[in-house]
Amino acid sequence: MTEVLFYHLERARLETVLPGLLEKTLQRGWKAVVRAGAEETLSYLDETLWTHRDESFLPHSADQDPDVAARQPIWLTTTSDRPNAADLLFVVDRANLHPDEILAYERCVLIFDGADETGLAAARALWKDLRETDHDATYWRQNKAGRWEKQG
Repeated sequence: MTEVLFYHLERARLETVLPGLLEKTLQRGWKAVVRAGAEETLSYLDETLWTHRDESFLPHSADQDPDVAARQPIWLTTTSDRPNAADLLFVVDRANLHPDEILAYERCVLIFDGADETGLAAARALWKDLRETDHDATYWRQNKAGRWEKQG
């Protein structure tokens, strides 16, 4: 079964957390799809990933041309497509995710803002749905020192 990780943002912001997770993804030799809930978020993430650290390079594209997208180790989108045969799916900014989609990936990471009540409610509903299946779902929350701790 697919491993599903829920990252509850309370102290950090998406643009701080996502690049580190993507770096780890590439270090493992995996490809990723980052699915955002809005085009504005997609544009923002595209810029953020190019500039997040001088010493790091995260090759990616938000180009929706299937041929371009297929060659990307990290592909940014608002759709449910998977042209790069990604191993991981990152779901951010209240993007839609159907539990059946998760099966196509090795791992699915849902990153949600704890201050966004709608996003929080959607994450809780998905958590409940997945806990009733065979998926290995874990919940991660930042402690006061900013480190991620497994909560469930």
